Amino acid sequence: MIAPHALSPLREAIAQRRPLILDGAMGTMIQSYHLSEADYRGTADGCSRTFPELPGQQTGNNDLLCLTRPDIIADIHRRYLEAGADIITTNTFNAQRISLADYGCEHLVRDINLAAVRIARESCAQATRLPDAMRQTAGPFVVGSVGPTNKSLSMSPDINDPALRAITFNDLAEAYTEQMTALIEGGVDALLLETCFDTLNAKAALYAAEEAMCRTGRRCPVMLSATVSDRAGRLLSGQTLEAFFISVSHAPLLSIGLNCSFGAEEMLPHIRTLRKLVNAHNLRARVPIYISAHPNAGLPNQLGQYDETPELMASHVSPFLEEGLVDIIGGCCGTTDEHIKAIKELTLTRLSSEEENNAIAPKLCASHPTSRGGGSFSGLEPLTLTPEVAFINVGERCNVAGSRKFLRLIKEKNYEEAVEIARKQVEDGALVLDINLDDGLLDTQAEMCHFLNLLAAEPDICRVPFMVDSSRWDVIRAALGCIQGKCIVNSISLKEGEAVFLEHAREIHRMGAAVIVMAFDEEGQASTFERRIAVCERAYHLLTEQADFPAEDIIFDPNILAIATGMPEHDRYALDFIRATAWIKEHLPGAHVSGGVSNLSFSFRGNNYLREAMHAVFLYHARKAGMGMAIVNPATSVTYADIPADQLEVIEDAILARRDDACERLIEDTILARPQGTLDSSRTSPDREGDAGSQFSGNSEALPLTGKQGEGLHSIASRLISALRRGITDTLEADLAEALNEYPSPIAIIEGPLMEGMNLVGKLFGEGKMFLPQVVKTARTMKRAVEILQPAITAASHSDETDKGTKRPKILVATVKGDVHDIGKNIVATVMACNGYEVIDLGVMVPAETIVEKTLKLKPDVIGLSGLITPSLEEMVHTVHLLDEAGISIPVMIGGATTSALHTALKIAPVYHGPVLHVCDASQNAPLAAPFLNPATQAEAQDALAKEQAALRAQAEDKRHTDLTTFEEAREQKPKYF
Repeated sequence: MIAPHALSPLREAIAQRRPLILDGAMGTMIQSYHLSEADYRGTADGCSRTFPELPGQQTGNNDLLCLTRPDIIADIHRRYLEAGADIITTNTFNAQRISLADYGCEHLVRDINLAAVRIARESCAQATRLPDAMRQTAGPFVVGSVGPTNKSLSMSPDINDPALRAITFNDLAEAYTEQMTALIEGGVDALLLETCFDTLNAKAALYAAEEAMCRTGRRCPVMLSATVSDRAGRLLSGQTLEAFFISVSHAPLLSIGLNCSFGAEEMLPHIRTLRKLVNAHNLRARVPIYISAHPNAGLPNQLGQYDETPELMASHVSPFLEEGLVDIIGGCCGTTDEHIKAIKELTLTRLSSEEENNAIAPKLCASHPTSRGGGSFSGLEPLTLTPEVAFINVGERCNVAGSRKFLRLIKEKNYEEAVEIARKQVEDGALVLDINLDDGLLDTQAEMCHFLNLLAAEPDICRVPFMVDSSRWDVIRAALGCIQGKCIVNSISLKEGEAVFLEHAREIHRMGAAVIVMAFDEEGQASTFERRIAVCERAYHLLTEQADFPAEDIIFDPNILAIATGMPEHDRYALDFIRATAWIKEHLPGAHVSGGVSNLSFSFRGNNYLREAMHAVFLYHARKAGMGMAIVNPATSVTYADIPADQLEVIEDAILARRDDACERLIEDTILARPQGTLDSSRTSPDREGDAGSQFSGNSEALPLTGKQGEGLHSIASRLISALRRGITDTLEADLAEALNEYPSPIAIIEGPLMEGMNLVGKLFGEGKMFLPQVVKTARTMKRAVEILQPAITAASHSDETDKGTKRPKILVATVKGDVHDIGKNIVATVMACNGYEVIDLGVMVPAETIVEKTLKLKPDVIGLSGLITPSLEEMVHTVHLLDEAGISIPVMIGGATTSALHTALKIAPVYHGPVLHVCDASQNAPLAAPFLNPATQAEAQDALAKEQAALRAQAEDKRHTDLTTFEEAREQKPKYF
């Protein structure tokens, strides 16, 4: 593992409790030097190395400057050091082969990273001595910057294939390992994995960090920093901050934090949330985790620029220090050495409150118990064993060995219905989903990964943690590379001996999962009380003492075995499990107990009432003994309180072995005839063999419906809007068939309730009440609706050849030249495809000339231009200007983090004769484009847009002419109070 207890100079410096200062943005500073293509390629005067052979454009490939213009990078480091930075980051944010491949530079990974560390180290050595008050007590330190890449392991790049991934976990981890190996060999003091937008990417980076340390033979602290995508505090991949923290808590981090996305003012509530999580963790941890923050210089203005002054940013950072929220503070996008200097000066004024900060901040503890608290797991949302959630019911029906229906659906590739089985369990209250695809006629590994990827596209399902259930190690390992949350592995055992057991356990922990350990060893399955506790005790000590496996991530399954089989030696199986559970909870601190409850009643297959009654009684007693988890059917209807007293006595006698003839009485008793009305047979699947469990209520939090449940959804429009918002397709065919009778045309349905639903989704997304995976799911529902309507659209088209509104619109999308970011563009493509558009995706780094050429050739109805970085704004102006010169006037939509309505109105719209629309978020693309493509509304829409943009330009002009007072005049006019 990554040396969890090793002290480092950087950790010791943080422990001194004066917040350390991280440097600011590298990209912002590089832009201020106005470098040319020749500078990037190294063909300009004064360059160190030349790369004339590299393909395409290199402008924007900032990492390459470590080789071609090291003097510029060194100068930036110098400026930050002189501003008071204690920590500087290497210029390697994109210096792994995945990102560098966009520039044809993947062969330079090692050279760039080694050069970057050397430049940073030399800059520290040569840094100008600062005044005593500004001088670091230790350091300065060099941390290796590792960015997230532009690929996602949790999200599909193709709307038509939600299970597709642009890259695999292993490939991403290997790319990270290559980069981090060079950074560690170069001599960084720590690795900074920053701007994490996808937790599974972060887990791959953490996995790679350990691998790089093993390859180099040198341990190195790891800092992790995520970026939230909305004001609700979720990552782009959908996880809450708490779920993210749980998912990465297996790694012995030096620090965890947030960067980018927001300015300090907007980041503050999320840092407070993170501080609470870290404080709770540090109360139990052997070594503390510290907190970092490097926010942007505010939010981009309407021109895509960061204009928060150093003084204003420092004032927004002040609460971070006053409340003791951070241990490392710096800057991200838009920050310069002046911002860092202002923050440094702010920290110096806070020295008087150091004692208070020490009281809040975590302390390095000499020793802690092995257990670090209750078990925590995560999907998109957290799940923790607490007094309020003392028992976790695990849905059992996504199991090909236990459900004939599920097996049939997987064999038939009917994944849509298979996914619905998972959804139904979550709706019925399952807090975890068990997934087992072990079958001799299936490609188990491929099916497991495919199904997990499909579930990842369903936010109402993947909000709960998953349990990966397989007897094959290769399947377990592959599945762990598909899950961004903290899942549970079911299971490992000592069957193959200690060496294999420990190897598998260590890998499971490296992948960030908890584990179920079966009471099974080299001698076979443990069935007596004595054997069960002996095997579990041995496994516990191996895991905690040799594998450094956290006790709270160990879940024992002491084997729930069938009773009342007619064999007397089986009669004590249930009682021995309950006794073993109590012993484990008393003697193996922190560990949990689980089991597959349906095994208990295997002898009574076909009698669902008796089986469910037995399960309810067993769980009642097992939970009292300390059982915290069970694999059950969450839809079962029999509870302990439902069972008549005479029947309860017979069942309890058998389960607790209270009579020698208890099991015989159970077999012979008239309970075999199910009492009338005690079981809702509609909730028991005929395809299910061995439904099990007890009745539990879920904690699902659905989006509010339009109107009241059962009332406001009578109108067809309301039902369609509700289906879109919730991403539900079950009733679409019936509802759309009804809508075709009420609306004049299928196009009217699309332009009416369906577009209204999409508008509502956009509103909720903007308010932080929906998050990206939900928006994508909604878009898929829209796509399905359009597919259902397509025959009617075609028929309408044939009956009226002049109806041009029935043709399928076409959109061309591209990320402009100089920008390699494609996630935003991909989301737009997904949403537009779901809205019935034919999507032409030109990719990233697309030259303006190519966009013009493809537009003339392919004749799209609308163009979408995307850009994330500030230089993209000028490239968009250039692209639209060339489109205009080519005589093109179709609508152009502008989107991306740095774009704005004002910049579009001031800079882009004036160079184009057609409409240029700014789009705030992907969900709004289709509704905004629709009126510009409809001949009936086109003129009105263009006129309204022109007036809106003219008003924006007028407002900007008014502000430009506002009389300003000089600093000297303001000083002269200051109020005189004395």
